[in-house]
Amino acid sequence: MSQEQMKIPQATAKRLPLYYRFLKNLHSSGKQRVSSKELSEAVKVDSATIRRDFSYFGALGKKGYGYNVEYLLSFFRKTLDQDETTKVVLIGVGNLGTAFLHYNFLKNNNTKIEMAFDADPKKAGTSIGEVPVYSMDELEEKVKGSDIEVAILTVPAGPAQNITDRLIDLKVKGILNFTPARLSVPEHMRIHHIDLAVELQSLIYFLKNYGSDDEETSQLDQI
Repeated sequence: MSQEQMKIPQATAKRLPLYYRFLKNLHSSGKQRVSSKELSEAVKVDSATIRRDFSYFGALGKKGYGYNVEYLLSFFRKTLDQDETTKVVLIGVGNLGTAFLHYNFLKNNNTKIEMAFDADPKKAGTSIGEVPVYSMDELEEKVKGSDIEVAILTVPAGPAQNITDRLIDLKVKGILNFTPARLSVPEHMRIHHIDLAVELQSLIYFLKNYGSDDEETSQLDQI
């Protein structure tokens, strides 16, 4: 994505992969055009928000016609760099990490976990889902000089910051953090925190206090 496109609101940027996934399904089914209303019903984002999101990229559709599916798909593929493979490293081969290795983004053919690391010496030298697992002692040796820029962190909170510091030294640019630790990283590094316990507690809170039919609440996970 270019610097100019990166200036769009973060909430919009987070919705782009959602649009892209649905457009891929539409294209596979042979559909040639789609309206913002149809998109809204499919991705559960109101049509006004979809039109506003698309407006940041210029005239992507025509009034009375809707959007050309093939054109939109091509546009978002380039916008999201879907023609380039992003190689990922996973650190922490516990239950969650193992699940990631088996899944390995099969539906996102531009993203692939290349290698995994774990502190348990018994796991070193094995492979899960055809992904090789190495000892943490080999992290620098295996990652340095590679084109890996993204890491998934599924380790306990205790060693998370130390591992993050090592990833910073290895020039990793982004971390998807599944640990409860709030990690300190330099400004040039992007980190997304995903705490499953917090997300569950948040869901329960909204169910008890707002109800499942509240429109604003139902859209929070899309923002």
